[in-house]
Amino acid sequence: MIFKRAGLSPQETYKVSRAGKLAKKLLKIMPGQSLDLVLDEQGKLAELYYAYSPIDTLQIIKDDKQNFISSLDTKTVDTRVNYAQGEIKNSLWHAGRDAKLTDNQIMSLANVFSWDIDFALELRAGDSFYVMFEEQYVDGEFIGHGDIVAAQFINQGDAYTGIRYSDGNFYTPEGRSMRKSFLRAPVNFKYISSNFNPKRFHPIQKRVKPHNGTDYRANTGTPVVAAGDGKVTHSTYNKYNGNYVFIQHSSGIVTKYLHFSKRAVKKGQRVKQG
Repeated sequence: MIFKRAGLSPQETYKVSRAGKLAKKLLKIMPGQSLDLVLDEQGKLAELYYAYSPIDTLQIIKDDKQNFISSLDTKTVDTRVNYAQGEIKNSLWHAGRDAKLTDNQIMSLANVFSWDIDFALELRAGDSFYVMFEEQYVDGEFIGHGDIVAAQFINQGDAYTGIRYSDGNFYTPEGRSMRKSFLRAPVNFKYISSNFNPKRFHPIQKRVKPHNGTDYRANTGTPVVAAGDGKVTHSTYNKYNGNYVFIQHSSGIVTKYLHFSKRAVKKGQRVKQG
């Protein structure tokens, strides 16, 4: 339809579609995107340009033999480093937003320290963070954020620092991996509604009660993940635990997950951390 509105023939449309593998990208053009068409003196198509991202432009050009040849023009990305900091007042999410971080950056920041800090239950007012991150520019125009380069989180007086290495993983300044055998929390902090409460109030018995596990108050359907690699030894139901899952880890430790609305794994299944 685009070629027809430009007055081009079905034959020209066919020739463009046969201009090499790159030409198949035209089949994925979405509403709102545009093509630049250059016509010759006879009104025939001479050149086509399709900028399908801020970096990449598909160009299809007619050669001397009247054949269309496709190629890709990729612009140089200029990567710069920016900095943000924040202080926790009621949640990491709000502090991240106040620091002008995007949703993805806030989640990436939490992921760096997910082996050391339970962002659902262990944050306190006055905790703080510092983060260095990449920003990407093309021809002087901002096109998006890159990776976190380094970050520090101060939680209840303890400082945790992570630095991104060339392998994409984070390490302490001493060179130790931030990744550990177990996540501090099996639940994403953004799903948890009750922060800053070290004495958990039992929602059923209506009193503060000691507990050998950790209770998270979250909506039905909240995803729960494996704290570490292991094998599912139990995935069943009883009246005390509701739907529950036990995972045996190579270290001899068993982690137990109770009170699910439904289970997503089966007994005997092997699972990865997260």
